[in-house]
Amino acid sequence: MGEQADGSASSEQLALLGAAPAPVRPPDGVDVAETRPVALVQVDTGLPHLDRPFEYLVPRDLDDAALPGCRLKVRFAGKDVDGLLLERREQAEHTGRLTPLRKVVSPESVATPPLLALCRSVADHYAGTLGDVLRLAIPPRHARAEKALPVEAPEAEPLPAVVADAWRAYPAGPALLARVSAGEAPTASWLARPTVDPGEDWPVALAQLALTALAAGRGVVLVAPDGRDVDRLDAALREVLGPGQHVRLSAEQGPQARYTAWLKVLRGHVRCVVGTRAAAYAPVQDVGLLVCWDDGDDALSEPRAPYAGTRGVLALRAELEHTALVIGGHTRTAEVQSWLASGRARPVEVPRDRSAQPRVEVAGDERDVERDGPAARAHLPTRAWQAAKRALQTGPVLVQVPRRGYLPALSCQQCRTPARCATCHGPLGLAAAGDRPACRWCGRTVVDFRCAECDGTRLRSTVVGARRTAEELGRAFPGVAVHRSAAGEMLREVGSGPSLVIATPGAEPIAEGGYAATLLLDAWALLERPVLDAQAEALRRWAAAAALTRPSRSGGLVVLCGAPSHTTLPAVEALVRWAPGWFAEREFTERAELQLPPARWVAELTGPRVPLAAALESLHLPDGVELLGPLPVGRPGAEDAERALLRCADAAVPDVLARLTAMRAARSARKDLVSIGVRVDPEPGLL
Repeated sequence: MGEQADGSASSEQLALLGAAPAPVRPPDGVDVAETRPVALVQVDTGLPHLDRPFEYLVPRDLDDAALPGCRLKVRFAGKDVDGLLLERREQAEHTGRLTPLRKVVSPESVATPPLLALCRSVADHYAGTLGDVLRLAIPPRHARAEKALPVEAPEAEPLPAVVADAWRAYPAGPALLARVSAGEAPTASWLARPTVDPGEDWPVALAQLALTALAAGRGVVLVAPDGRDVDRLDAALREVLGPGQHVRLSAEQGPQARYTAWLKVLRGHVRCVVGTRAAAYAPVQDVGLLVCWDDGDDALSEPRAPYAGTRGVLALRAELEHTALVIGGHTRTAEVQSWLASGRARPVEVPRDRSAQPRVEVAGDERDVERDGPAARAHLPTRAWQAAKRALQTGPVLVQVPRRGYLPALSCQQCRTPARCATCHGPLGLAAAGDRPACRWCGRTVVDFRCAECDGTRLRSTVVGARRTAEELGRAFPGVAVHRSAAGEMLREVGSGPSLVIATPGAEPIAEGGYAATLLLDAWALLERPVLDAQAEALRRWAAAAALTRPSRSGGLVVLCGAPSHTTLPAVEALVRWAPGWFAEREFTERAELQLPPARWVAELTGPRVPLAAALESLHLPDGVELLGPLPVGRPGAEDAERALLRCADAAVPDVLARLTAMRAARSARKDLVSIGVRVDPEPGLL
């Protein structure tokens, strides 16, 4: 095994200086390959200070199998560890003896040059390590799948003729299709119009866009937040492209099925992939179109280091591979709006047409209070009840509830302080009617509650969950079928007959012909979240539900309940006017004035107080970089944890990233037992 310093000269540089490359020195008794006997290997150590390739010898008996990109076993620090062969060379840069490769696990070249370039770019952009990104990009090997799938791609079925009916409503749609067909690399922010027409909805539009790229001889990657959205895209692609023209990559697949699908992409059997966030790395050959649907969904935020969000990964890939990039949704994030402001992207949206969108009403205004009294601001206001009653005569009604469960949050009846567990300080809630309050973290049942602030002994509900709402509506509308859809019990679709569908955000099933009415309950629960993107996230969830509703010309109605009545919030106004573009522009402008992301670059550092202070001091931050904090994280169970933010202009970002990488490497080399978390470009929901 050879170790080369970061600043060591390459063989070409040595030749220019008149120095001969180092001769290969194999251990005694090792017969090495005749050509390119030096293997450059990325060793999976998991240590930041060892995030670089190492040189090994290729034994003669492994010469044919040791192909660039294949999986290996190598000897490192006295143990056999995994590795990836990056390339083979004629000469070594290390002047000492090299250790031979132990084993070629598989000759399959899973780490292609474009994939390696993308992973390296992602690691650098997010101050991570190449090994961490490779683990996200390349699925675990499944030997049976490798043997079962033919190496040679079968003869592809001809593609159908390109049809792009779904894009005719967008003035910029034909131009986008023309540029994709020509092999150009536009970046577009697509605001999908709300429609319940199965021939014009967003999955069909994206399938037609994919067909345009495939017909031009380019590959396609489509990424959606969850399995339900992937199912819709999968069905649309089968309908538009025909069978066998694409594969799906999602967590719902088993190991063999997932690896088989990934191998089909790697070996060129198919050129179109649809899947969840890991599909952003799919090794599609000659990729020409990258698509991300609903980029504001937190399911597209990677929970593992280096915490690279899907939007950022696709943006880096589009730049590296010169591909078209389309970011679509019913709303637009402030991050994408910043691309529009800088000219990096162009908008694709429809002119406003109120008849094509559901009518939106806000319950609980002054007129409602004068007419209905306190019932106007109840959990289910009178206006919402009346709208549901009318709509049930013609079709199903969707009721969106912010939280699942029965009464997921309780507070003191007297002082309104949130009720907490006396043991672990977790929130108290009720799982079902008649149950005793219990902690949602540790599960302990509370027999005698006593408020820590006022000594009160009575509890009240803070948030009403989906189960309690279903119970209330079942009593309010006897004889009407009531369905629940939430995590763990998610419905895919419902019929066109009268029924009540109570769903949490993101779990709303598709209704045949669209919902006759949609009730958005407890709006305050989304608007009052203490995060930077509370209003943007509320609008995104409301718009996703409203888009499943019939247009106003067909009687479709959306009723927003529980919004603050003392002021008109931009998110509420944007929903009523159906103006997501206006809201995104306003949101970005306000953030720019306040120097908040995405107008300013931000990195978050977390860790125990003393190690975090030492890490910040070691950065020696240059002028122009603001340090905000550190402050306590404020999470039960992490009393000693603190968080600090670094904020700076784009010009200083490369320098700060280099310092963050060096800090992590230095702490790793010193074998510091406490790690410092580094998250670059954290999602607004975390700030």
